[in-house]
Amino acid sequence: MCSQPVITISDVERDTGVAKETLRKWEQRYAFPAPERDALGERVYPPEQLAKLRVVKRLIDRGYRPGKLMRCSAEELARLEAHCDPRLPPPPVQPDLQAYLQHFRTEDAAQFHDKLRQSLYKLGLERFVMELASPLSTLIGEAWSTGKLGVFEEHLLSEGLQQTLRSAIYGLPQAQGEPSGPRILLTTLPDEKHGLGLLMAQALFTLHGARCISLGVQTPVPDILAAAAAQRADIVALSFSSVCSAYQVRKGIEALRAGLPPRVALWAGGSNPALRRHTPPWLQVLDLHSAGPALAAWHAAHGTDRT
Repeated sequence: MCSQPVITISDVERDTGVAKETLRKWEQRYAFPAPERDALGERVYPPEQLAKLRVVKRLIDRGYRPGKLMRCSAEELARLEAHCDPRLPPPPVQPDLQAYLQHFRTEDAAQFHDKLRQSLYKLGLERFVMELASPLSTLIGEAWSTGKLGVFEEHLLSEGLQQTLRSAIYGLPQAQGEPSGPRILLTTLPDEKHGLGLLMAQALFTLHGARCISLGVQTPVPDILAAAAAQRADIVALSFSSVCSAYQVRKGIEALRAGLPPRVALWAGGSNPALRRHTPPWLQVLDLHSAGPALAAWHAAHGTDRT
């Protein structure tokens, strides 16, 4: 129970202007705010969380995205706010990405999928991932978390991106003979049901010569270990969104490391802040930009040529 002055979710909504539903979505997606519960099980907020939410709301109004702000400390938020010139209008959201959302709202899902495929053909797979799929998935998530997209809309948009990526990956020409790149087993742990980041990583790894084996999402640790052995994996790569708890992230990767042979590398990526807090030396944390360099380093360490 909370011994601080009682600040209800209605109080926070009135004080900050952030709707109750948005507060609940932020709590689920970013693990902040993190309310306590009163005797009736209702959400109550410590004063320091209300103070942080005030700053977060002001910075969102200046154009910052919630996903970035939730990971900041109070001091970091204060520095961001200090550099905002109140005379300037908020920076615009990237117009090209907004055009995709607008197209989705004005056309049916099939036409939206066609637009994604056309962009893939124009950009090529690597640019499609880096310049469109990755930032668009972030925009979709933040639009959902702030109540600008419904759940079904978020699902349709994400599924459109996943279908486009799967088709592109399966359409890549297979290497002739035995590939010299590592065999990468890709999956998520049981508490992680988001697979879009995993698909983007698979696309980039495949383009850079790796042989990727995807198990999809929500695979129990014993099954990952069995698959790694059966598929002779050189690397196990995991994706973690911000929805997973830090405890589950640490518990999962520690169990995998304990069960994998020393020769099998463990890589992880995603937006979960636990990946960048006290990272153990045996875990390599990547983002999409570092996929190519990470594979180049693997080749150098193992004395192989890149395919």
